[in-house]
Amino acid sequence: MPSRSLAICPLPVAALGLPFSSCSQLRPRLTLAARRARSLAARSSSSNSSPDSSFGSRMEDFVKKTLADNPVVIYSKSWCSWNAHWWLYSPHLDGAKLLHGANFASAGVGILNDTGIQFANIIRIEKQLRYFNQYQDRLRRLIGGEAARRLVEGALVLITLGGNDFVNNYYLVPFSARSREFALPDYVRYIIGEYSKVLRQLYDMGARRVLVTGSGPLGCAPAELATRSGGTGECDAELQRAAALYNPQLVRMTRELNAQLGGDVFVAVNAYRMHMDFISDPAAYGFATSKVACCGQGPYNGVGLCTALSSICPNRSLYVFWDNFHPTERANRIIVAQFMAGSPDYMHPFNLSTILAMDAAAAVP
Repeated sequence: MPSRSLAICPLPVAALGLPFSSCSQLRPRLTLAARRARSLAARSSSSNSSPDSSFGSRMEDFVKKTLADNPVVIYSKSWCSWNAHWWLYSPHLDGAKLLHGANFASAGVGILNDTGIQFANIIRIEKQLRYFNQYQDRLRRLIGGEAARRLVEGALVLITLGGNDFVNNYYLVPFSARSREFALPDYVRYIIGEYSKVLRQLYDMGARRVLVTGSGPLGCAPAELATRSGGTGECDAELQRAAALYNPQLVRMTRELNAQLGGDVFVAVNAYRMHMDFISDPAAYGFATSKVACCGQGPYNGVGLCTALSSICPNRSLYVFWDNFHPTERANRIIVAQFMAGSPDYMHPFNLSTILAMDAAAAVP
């Protein structure tokens, strides 16, 4: 299932720039992860993963590394959760470590509270927002109210929502309540309206720089090819239609919010186009396939989870997808390159490099 996240990545108050959290959000418990990683790493080359990070580096890792190389940025590594509530209660996330950010991510959640009802122990977005408030309470106790406010306002916040509201809600088989309630265009407008409320809440909580990532090409994931393509390997047209309706409206909504707020608070990421570039022409990016996952089983390796018993490719760098839903490290590198330097077709209104330059200039007395 696609992971959907909310992460806040603040700086030490006196520093410049926008650090990003480094998180592997879908890791199981450490002991299981370590066993699985050792097995999979021995079977798939071209990985820089440590023994307890079998899924390789995610987009957050590469944004963090890129920002760390920028002279205006002080890089910090955040602590991230391996289960639903670990970050709040971990003895590691206290004291000065609170200054390095927090990740509230939870796989399977959506904009709507009834998205992902088939999954247990997920952190719905309303609870993630409550955790964001609790995080700020802890910051205030640590460094005082004014310093905490400046730290949060200077942070980069990443939020990714929407894909699960289609694959784990509207298109649940045989029929979902939402698909009976709404025609697809009406449903898209509805969830965009609800997403706008979430983003406005983030602003009201102090977020002033939010990276809003849309959905990827939902119908092209190996999981969907395995269940919906009928063996043709073609992206599912209905899921693609949903993504094609959703993403432009998300950009429009962030533009309208920015106009209402009088600033460029929300930066919209065209994840659909970023992914489709190498799904449509994998060879142009050095990939051998954009249809078959590196790790899995069944058609296109798209059935079930990646486990130590799964079929695994010999070289993951030749694959767009690591498992049935998630990109490989190499695909994530391409996506993050667009985060940093992409044109307005990919990043609206600015890419992250432009934002860094603007923030650095604004900080000069």
